[in-house]
Amino acid sequence: MCVCECKVLCLRCVVLLQTEVVRERVPTDTYTHNTVRDRVQSSIRVRPRCCPPAVPVCFQRCQKLPKRRANVTPPSMQSQEEAVEGTEGVHNKPAGGDPAPANPPSSNEFYFHLPARFPASHMMPIGIGVQGAVCSAVDIKTGRRLAVKKLSQPFQDVTFAKRAYRELKLMRLVDHPNIIKLLYAYTPQQTLDTFRDVYIFTELMDSSLQHVFGTKLDHERISFLVYQMLCGIRYLHSAGIIHRDLKPSNIVVRKNCTLKILDFGLARSIDTSFTMTQYVVTRHYRAPEIILNMEYDTKVDLWSIGCIMAELITGAVLFPGTDHVDQWMRIVETLGTPRPEFIARTTPGTQRYISNQPVVAGRPFGELFPDEVFEGMASPNVPQLTNDAARDFLRRMLAFDPMERISVDEALAHPYVSVWYYEEDVMRPPPKPYDHALDARNLTVEQWKRLLFEEIQDIQRTMSLDEAG
Repeated sequence: MCVCECKVLCLRCVVLLQTEVVRERVPTDTYTHNTVRDRVQSSIRVRPRCCPPAVPVCFQRCQKLPKRRANVTPPSMQSQEEAVEGTEGVHNKPAGGDPAPANPPSSNEFYFHLPARFPASHMMPIGIGVQGAVCSAVDIKTGRRLAVKKLSQPFQDVTFAKRAYRELKLMRLVDHPNIIKLLYAYTPQQTLDTFRDVYIFTELMDSSLQHVFGTKLDHERISFLVYQMLCGIRYLHSAGIIHRDLKPSNIVVRKNCTLKILDFGLARSIDTSFTMTQYVVTRHYRAPEIILNMEYDTKVDLWSIGCIMAELITGAVLFPGTDHVDQWMRIVETLGTPRPEFIARTTPGTQRYISNQPVVAGRPFGELFPDEVFEGMASPNVPQLTNDAARDFLRRMLAFDPMERISVDEALAHPYVSVWYYEEDVMRPPPKPYDHALDARNLTVEQWKRLLFEEIQDIQRTMSLDEAG
């Protein structure tokens, strides 16, 4: 029974009952680092708790449980999407049954209408977020466990429709061990007129990175996680793609410390000249040039990785702004007032605003990340993974001016992560070119809907769930 006595297993109770993330050390005498295949991969282990395996798949979020502050939520395997507070629920209806009702914008439920090879008794909630709901499902034909994401209202407006198409299109192109793999896409509707549901099938990971925060990791584990982020981002950059939305909930991990990046709905072309709205990229991981609506490049992804690394070390958000103005002020208070060369590239209004603010010297990285926060993180087997190396790496990724910020290739050569360097990870051939001209086209919702429907039909013709993932 659910701990909140609602008699179904709700999303919150899955978090409380099903899993916990614990740290597991490997004997140091087993460690070698001649190649990346010899590296230690055991920092995060999912320990199942006793949770009834056969309960109704209602996923209603219960109101009887008190809301918990994010800072004190125990690490757990909750989500491959950013979970949000609310009363959303998910119900599963296998294909062949009654049609699943549409999810209107005000609906507090999600209905999954999947092929019969994915029975409801084998589905479990992963998370409910702004972009939709994610469940784990077992394919009884192959025995494989997958993650299934149902997009929320993909045709609500042009922005949602374009994002859905872009995400699916890019997922078909990419093929890298540190990027989530698309296994299939599905819609139960057979015609364009009735088309409304989009399901994306991917690899199933153990947890999102946001639920690792609070688990004390040593330098080896942190440097290895950051190395994998850099490998995945370098692969995207080599194809002319900026992710633009790197954050802990868009990074998933397995118990052996392997990592994958997901969610490409906001990815854009490097060659496109544009500014970014404040609603793109979660606030805490926004680079200064984004906050000021300046033109930007691949360096915004490096800033986000720097913020994530800092959070892995301290367990706290580095720049916890409450809005975009407060976010800017927290960055300035931490790093100091930007140099005149940076300010000169901003708009006249921004220059006046900065000139009216008091000059801040910023805090040294030795003060931001003192030796105390690294206590217990020493890696005697890898002498180069020191506190000073970690601080220097953070300083280079969190340079205020993107022109002074470290590039992804420079980051991969930094002593803090170069120990893991493996050519097959780093120098993987880029994916096939993505037609970024589509992003600049002013299409209607119905036109994007047609493109997405045709893309899913092509996937259903050319890809199979029977193939090994």
